[in-house]
Amino acid sequence: MSEVKITVGGAMETDAARRFIDAWHRAERGKIFHERHLAFESWDALARVLTHKRMELLHYVRRHDVVSVRALAKALQRDYRNVHADVQALMAAGLLNVSDSGVHADYDVIETKIAI
Repeated sequence: MSEVKITVGGAMETDAARRFIDAWHRAERGKIFHERHLAFESWDALARVLTHKRMELLHYVRRHDVVSVRALAKALQRDYRNVHADVQALMAAGLLNVSDSGVHADYDVIETKIAI
């Protein structure tokens, strides 16, 4: 199972440095791994990206073959411009990929750690 790890708040620079050192040590031991880490400075910043509609979109993309943004908008019964804007925002955040083969979310789980 692949996952995206999201950190909200806290010491983002310290966490990033720790993850880098950990990844370096695993690579030295010959481990092959693929991880994606995203950091948001606050809950508000995360909530602006992961809206209810965008989570619905991610769920749909993860479970279906989606050939285009237009096909996605039609399947979700939403306005194309709004879906396009959501796809752009999710791509910018690193949560969605769009290529010639379609729209993809190449992970199974989003794990979130929120500092309070």
